[in-house]
Amino acid sequence: MIDAAGWAVVLLRLVYLGVTNAFAVLRLLPMSNGGKDVEILALRHQITVLERQLGKQKVCFDAGDRAFLAALLHRLPRDVLRRVRLLVRPDTVLRWHRDLVARRHAAVSRPKRPGRPRTEHSVRTLVLRLARENPSWGYRRLHGELLVLGVKVAASTVWEIFHDAGIDPAPERTGTT
Repeated sequence: MIDAAGWAVVLLRLVYLGVTNAFAVLRLLPMSNGGKDVEILALRHQITVLERQLGKQKVCFDAGDRAFLAALLHRLPRDVLRRVRLLVRPDTVLRWHRDLVARRHAAVSRPKRPGRPRTEHSVRTLVLRLARENPSWGYRRLHGELLVLGVKVAASTVWEIFHDAGIDPAPERTGTT
């Protein structure tokens, strides 16, 4: 699992790759088609030499490289992607892209606050008002009255509201001191 500092490094690496490749595209604009074909052949040959030197070892891409390749190549149809000379299988690139999208979706859909949602303020106010006006009612009786009123809240939630407000159990509230 990558922590926040790790993601910052990955993001910085991704920005770096994007900027360097943007300059590479600008460099390709004035080139003729023949010059581009020669460069493509040279790059393919370098990939072949690299694969031959690695033998059975696999090339290790870091997270930024995977994200950049996935973003760059995901729009290509699968048959075109199979013809492109890559260090990894086309299915690997597509898996990287799925992981990227899943990670982004998970980050966006993550709740802003962890844990159970807080009880609404109006419900808390109603519980405290009923407890103040009916000192002989315990949390279970108050829970039943809330259900009659149409307020769906658990008995344990009513107890927690009592506890947080410092309200004692019903028999101790009714007696005189």
